[in-house]
Amino acid sequence: MKTVPLGSTTLSVPSIVAGMMRIADLGEAAVRSLVAAALDRGVIFFDHADIYGGAYHRCEDRFASALDWGPAERAEVILQTKCGIVLSQSVAHFDFSREHIVASAEASLKALRTDYIDVLLLHRPDALVEPEEVAAAFDELESAGKVRWFGVSNHTPGQIALLQRYVRQPIVANQVQLSLTHAPLVSQGVAMNMLEEEQAVSRDSGLVDFCRLHDITIQAWSPYQSGFFTGVFLGDPQYADLNRVLDRLADKYGVSPTSIATAWITRHPAKMQVVIGTTKPDRIAEAAAGSDIPLTRHEWYELFQAAGHIVP
Repeated sequence: MKTVPLGSTTLSVPSIVAGMMRIADLGEAAVRSLVAAALDRGVIFFDHADIYGGAYHRCEDRFASALDWGPAERAEVILQTKCGIVLSQSVAHFDFSREHIVASAEASLKALRTDYIDVLLLHRPDALVEPEEVAAAFDELESAGKVRWFGVSNHTPGQIALLQRYVRQPIVANQVQLSLTHAPLVSQGVAMNMLEEEQAVSRDSGLVDFCRLHDITIQAWSPYQSGFFTGVFLGDPQYADLNRVLDRLADKYGVSPTSIATAWITRHPAKMQVVIGTTKPDRIAEAAAGSDIPLTRHEWYELFQAAGHIVP
């Protein structure tokens, strides 16, 4: 299993992250099986959020209830969770106030049956963010030993820079959507300044380069989704050219197409993590196998073009 640095820390983490977004309706035996499959492959990094499961802390509670880990088992894994999205039947909104961040983190600690969270991410940008409030929350949680490291999710370079001006702790991660077919993070730079090409439009203000320059680990979510929760591209006739290349390279390396789709992300020199939000133990094993595949430049660009991106 390939490992990557976690931001500017000295911690090496697996390049594959087991996302726990969909475990709310799994039985305890199924959760244990999923986690065991991850651990067997060296995937010791588990990703949560306070809203996963459609009710506050539902998936976190399901995870902890099924595993019932003691201190020794807890110390062997990395638990990451997120906060900031407010579940509301009337008006969807975000809340980066000190009170909300602290309260959410403390509720996550209770749901996860743990004394500390390894990584806490701010889930989606709050347009009304007051970075001094975020700084106060982070200081309170860190000084109490409740959170070790902090990061963000779905944030632009400017939003990160604004936070970092006030927040004392380094931002160690930014979790954003990235897959072969949903790849503006990397495709825009390839087509830079091509006036009539949609691919040349900047949607992230150079986020990948910003994160590399500032030692922020990119965590790629929905690595097999064709778009924003529009279905997977694996086996989809709409992506016939891409799947032909995936199948051929899978045969060459003796793995599955899922592994090759994973390898396309882990091959990038930004040293990204790939968040696998699956309930299938086999899918975790396939992703882990892809982590170590050293795609050549030719293969990486062949997949890139087969996914519909241009190389001028």
